[in-house]
Amino acid sequence: MTLSLAAVVTTIQEPTAAVRALNEKLSNAEGVLIIAGDRKGPSAWDVPKSQFLSLADQLTLGFALAQHLPVGHYARKNIGYLYAMRQGAACIYETDDDNAPLPRWRVRSLKVSGARCVDSDGWVNVYPYFTGKQKIWPRGFPLECIHSSLSDVRPATVSAEPLNSPIQQGLVNGSPDVDAIWRLTQDRFFEFDMEAPLFLGEGQWCPFNTQSTWWWPVAYPLMYVPSYCSFRMCDIWKSFIAQRCLWAMDAGVTFHPPEVVQDRNEHNLMKDFADEVPGYLKNTQIAEILQALELDIGCDAVGENLLRCYDALIAADIFPQEEGTLVKAWLSDLSSIRQDSLISSDS
Repeated sequence: MTLSLAAVVTTIQEPTAAVRALNEKLSNAEGVLIIAGDRKGPSAWDVPKSQFLSLADQLTLGFALAQHLPVGHYARKNIGYLYAMRQGAACIYETDDDNAPLPRWRVRSLKVSGARCVDSDGWVNVYPYFTGKQKIWPRGFPLECIHSSLSDVRPATVSAEPLNSPIQQGLVNGSPDVDAIWRLTQDRFFEFDMEAPLFLGEGQWCPFNTQSTWWWPVAYPLMYVPSYCSFRMCDIWKSFIAQRCLWAMDAGVTFHPPEVVQDRNEHNLMKDFADEVPGYLKNTQIAEILQALELDIGCDAVGENLLRCYDALIAADIFPQEEGTLVKAWLSDLSSIRQDSLISSDS
């Protein structure tokens, strides 16, 4: 089976209105919704044509990673990614169960035309480029850079050529992906402006998340969500590693104007704050470690580069040794999927 588009979500809830709306969009786009369940889960799943993978199902799929991943953890989403890849998905869209597609939600393309580019290196706060410079920043953006990023928004120029962007992030209206400090001090319904996409390339850092994100096969190895870190940092630290590996592929990440609206699931903001403390203290350090690495150039090296990034972060005590075991299991599963695909195409 080959899919043009697969959407991957993990949930412990009954099907939400947002999930049903996404499923309808996917049906119109010849896409399939894949749900990765967990120890807690819905008693029934009645979303037509979607594929629900219970925890028991995940353990029968033959993925080495499934045996090692913790339960009760967002990282179960990794099994949804692998399952979509095994089915030959030409593009994977990931989101959460509380994000409903807006009417302008549409299937993206690997090459991005009309994107704006910023002529500055270092940390780039993407949000002001879609807000008229309002005081807002994405979860994972270093606190020590917030004021400078808001007061020094550089002019952006539109690229004359389509840009290679195998990872693309759509912004979120309603409850955007911000940190607990923003929510505790400024929380309100928020809508971004409909501006042209913004592209970040080599030497430019901005966290992205798993709320409305598009991936193409060349970047699939970078989808891995780590297990041995704070829940509020697992997708953020994933994004830093992915960005560093993209540079070695002569590619970058694109941020699009909003394509979903979030009716946010209930959160304990002080718990969110506590879970974000490791990021407040280490995000800048992680970027510095990753930027100092020498990675192999080219798309064929992406798996080895991913492992090299994790090895460096394990050596710096950002992750424990156990994370390396999971990364190797992930890469082993990817290798098996590629091998199966080659055998299938030859037969």
